[in-house]
Amino acid sequence: MKSKFLILTFFAATVSLNAQEIETTGSRLDVEDATQALEFHNKVRKDVGTLPLTWSAELSKYAQEWADQLASRNCAFEHRSSGNFGENIYMASGSLATAKEASKAWYSEIKSFKNVPLNSNNWYETGHYTQMVWKNTKKVGMGVSKCTNGNYIIVANYDPPGNFMGETAY
Repeated sequence: MKSKFLILTFFAATVSLNAQEIETTGSRLDVEDATQALEFHNKVRKDVGTLPLTWSAELSKYAQEWADQLASRNCAFEHRSSGNFGENIYMASGSLATAKEASKAWYSEIKSFKNVPLNSNNWYETGHYTQMVWKNTKKVGMGVSKCTNGNYIIVANYDPPGNFMGETAY
C-alpha cells in the first residue's frame, strides 16, 4: 500500500511540472487558446529534448501591442524593426485564427529543418520552427488582432530570443 502511494505522488508531481495553469493571458487570446498553444509548443520542444516554455502575460501584452499595430495597418505583415524578443507572426484569412493553429503552421517548417548552424542560406525556410524549439528560450506570449480586411494576425514573442546565426536550435 505504501509503494502505491509513492507512485501516485510521483506521478502527480511529474504532471504538475509539465503543465502550466494560465490564469490570465495578458492579451486578447482566451485562456483555452493560450493553453493549447503553450501545450503544443511544449510538445514539439519535448520531441527534440528542449525544456518546456512558460506562458508570460507580459510578453503577451507586448505581442498584443504589435498585433494591434499590424492590424491597424490593414494587416501589414512585418516584424518589429527592434526588440529584445524573438518573434513569430501568422495571418489567417476569413475566420478567427487560433494560437494553436498559428503554432502548427510555424511547426510545419520542420519538413525543411536540419539541426545545423543557422546561416543566411538556411534560416529563412525554418526560422519560425527554430524559434519555437530554440534551446535557450524559456517564455512565450501571444496576441491576436482582427484586421480591417477581416483577416486575423497572431504575434508570438519569445524570451530569450533564438535564431542566432552560427548556432543550432538545440
